Amino acid sequence: MPQWIHLGTLLRPHGIKGEICIEWYADSPALLDAPLCLEVGKRPPYPVRIVSHRQHKGRPLVMLEGVADRNAAEALRGARLLIHHDSLPAPDEDEIYVEDLLGCAVLLPDGSRLGRLDHVEYPAPDKEIWSILTDDGKEVLFPAEACFIEGFDLTDPDAPTVTIAPPPGLLDIYLQDPA
Repeated sequence: MPQWIHLGTLLRPHGIKGEICIEWYADSPALLDAPLCLEVGKRPPYPVRIVSHRQHKGRPLVMLEGVADRNAAEALRGARLLIHHDSLPAPDEDEIYVEDLLGCAVLLPDGSRLGRLDHVEYPAPDKEIWSILTDDGKEVLFPAEACFIEGFDLTDPDAPTVTIAPPPGLLDIYLQDPA
């Protein structure tokens, strides 16, 4: 299980007083009030305090402690806003954090193994793409929508699984022999 969870990416400054727009991946803006860290470039994450936040055109705008103007905000463009996994609220009984599935086996409805869940990409708000690596090293990009996810089995912490039902033709695109 990863220690840090990527909640969002800092985008452009908004105005001249240091407000920053965030590409937000979490379901709840309440997490903006939790203890957070910022990862800038390859430097290790460091604690950051959000002084205020508000919604603007469907995205959070934040004021960070110590960021008082547009230039300081611009310097943070691309930084990742992180939360420690232990600071997350417990998921509901029928929910799971996708980060807890990283590395698990991905099965098809017939029980055959497709590969393992390698990482998650967020091409747009409310969209997840799972990168599944097959056992022979091919990557399958899977649209992680509820209608294509049949279930999870986390009863064995050493061998968690997720069962997916890919849309028709998806696996043919990724798994067919190029010859």
